[in-house]
Amino acid sequence: MNMTTDKPTSERTTGGCLCGSVRYSFGGAPLLTAICHCRNCQRQSGSAFGIVAAVAEADFDLQGETRTFHDSSDSGRTVARVFCPACGSPILSTIEPMPGIMLIKAGTLDDPRGLHPAIEVYCDRALPFLPALAGTERHAGSNI
Repeated sequence: MNMTTDKPTSERTTGGCLCGSVRYSFGGAPLLTAICHCRNCQRQSGSAFGIVAAVAEADFDLQGETRTFHDSSDSGRTVARVFCPACGSPILSTIEPMPGIMLIKAGTLDDPRGLHPAIEVYCDRALPFLPALAGTERHAGSNI
């Protein structure tokens, strides 16, 4: 999963795991930022939902050792969940229906404050105390 680009580091967005063993960068703004309320994202994040920023694999650079847990979506498609084996931080996911896209776990970005989720999926599984996020397109499930 080591992809490199010729863009200067100063123009790239960076992130990494809790212990610092895994670092990554990508150029440009995320293609999309989404919130997932499915049970597997809840479990993986240890929270009420997962937030991902979609970036092109061709412009993504990953350094450090990672491990991958192969999960399945409701439709039976493979979800590869990549994490740091040292500290357990989830780093990214890839999904079969979106080849060439890396779904970066937003909490691992060095500065996630500029993200604005546009979509929420699996809202039928959202924890009941969570209000709808203003300005997002909401879907009860997902076609992934």
